[in-house]
Amino acid sequence: MKKKVLVGGASFGDGHVYVQSMTTEKTSDVEASVAQILRLEEAGCEIVRVAVLDEADARAITRVKENIHIPLVADIHFSARLAVLSAEAGADKLRVNPGNIGGERELDLVADCVRAHKIPVRVGANTGSIAPWALEKYGRSAEALVESALENVRVLEKRGVDLVVSVKASDVTMTVDAYTLLAQRTPYPLHLGVTEAGGGRAGLVKSSVGIGALLLRGIGDTIRVSLTADPVEEVEAAHEILRACGLEKDYVEVVSCPTCGRCEYDCMGLAMRVQDRVKGIKKRLKVAVMGCVVNGPGEAKDADLGIAGGREACLIFCGEERLRVPVQEAESVFFEKLEQLLSSMDRK
Repeated sequence: MKKKVLVGGASFGDGHVYVQSMTTEKTSDVEASVAQILRLEEAGCEIVRVAVLDEADARAITRVKENIHIPLVADIHFSARLAVLSAEAGADKLRVNPGNIGGERELDLVADCVRAHKIPVRVGANTGSIAPWALEKYGRSAEALVESALENVRVLEKRGVDLVVSVKASDVTMTVDAYTLLAQRTPYPLHLGVTEAGGGRAGLVKSSVGIGALLLRGIGDTIRVSLTADPVEEVEAAHEILRACGLEKDYVEVVSCPTCGRCEYDCMGLAMRVQDRVKGIKKRLKVAVMGCVVNGPGEAKDADLGIAGGREACLIFCGEERLRVPVQEAESVFFEKLEQLLSSMDRK
């Protein structure tokens, strides 16, 4: 049976998959950190992680938390003292590596502190931190990742600490295999991600395939899309993954065709403008922007609002209403219907 773990107001293991990201600002720069976290919140971030490199970062957590609205995780390595300071400053969770935090005494200090403050710890392994004994026994593999992570779990588990576990790799297949194995061998909530996925399209594809494959198997309690980019992009990508997996319902889905030589109006441009208009709207709505009369009318009729076009005219479908509109007027009429539809949903 899966254990439930509280991270601030978030309950891991309750069936909801939480979106998180990590700041790129120096944590002790409170103003910059808060500004970035508020941008992340606006994009839909539900948990934020900050790096704690020194005492100034740890002590700044108190002031940062006073100005944000989501749980905060302190990421610490090589210092039990900074872990304790971060917990005392109000961190809702710690990310530590028992293998580099110190010896038994240091681990006891951290464990005593997090138990006293009733906060959990994320432990695990990635391909850059596999234990030497696991590498020697299993090679660079999913099994090595899992065994290395479980060793860290056992270290803190015997000290009565609530845990969240991760096993990240930059290799998508290894990531999926490792989390699948880990889910069978531990009851703790799992933090999903493809580490060092990269930037741009390649990073988005790797993260989407890896995280999506696991979510579709029912594995995962929180996700971070690790991109070499503005962290807001990570949050937006994470929500798209959840939507594609059917785990997020309250959004406006825009269905649009890939376009081809049969398209005789600016379907691509209209689809992009519609996506920009509905971005961030938390309503369950389906809008179809189709390019021709082959599949267009069928898809458009299936949506709450749809359009299918030809050279001279477009058909607009809105509920039982059907409109034939000259192509030059189609976009303005379509947006008028979209605004009416959104307004009517606001009144419900």
